[in-house]
This record gives sequence, C-alpha cells and structure tokens, in this order.
Amino acid sequence: MLKRLRRARLDAGLTQVEVAERLGLRQTFVSKVELGERRLDPVELTLFAALYSKPVTWFLELEEGEKD
Repeated sequence: MLKRLRRARLDAGLTQVEVAERLGLRQTFVSKVELGERRLDPVELTLFAALYSKPVTWFLELEEGEKD
C-alpha cells in the first residue's frame, strides 16, 4: 500500500506539502504514512483516495510479486 500511496500522489502531480494542505494535515504526517511509520485508518485512506481520484480498493490490491 505504501508504494501505491506514493505513486498515486505523484500521478496526481502533487507534492507532500500540497497533499497536506488540501487535507488539512502536516507534511510530516503525509511523509510518515508513505514511509510506513504511521498507519492510516479507513477514514483517512478514503480522504487520500478521493484526493488522488482512486478507489480505496486500488490501494489495497497487491502488486505483482508482492506477498500478502
């Protein structure tokens, strides 16, 4: 999920600062989420998904070669 969060942000053309501003968070929160130092709850994941125009399920799917 971490790779997908970062990829979705980059695909949306947003920096961590821009994401934080749009979601009313700190940039450090976004960074910690992408690094796996902070977990997202379902509500937070929904906010990220909406900002990135992705369905929540997209973030939960395993990539080829990944283990569950």
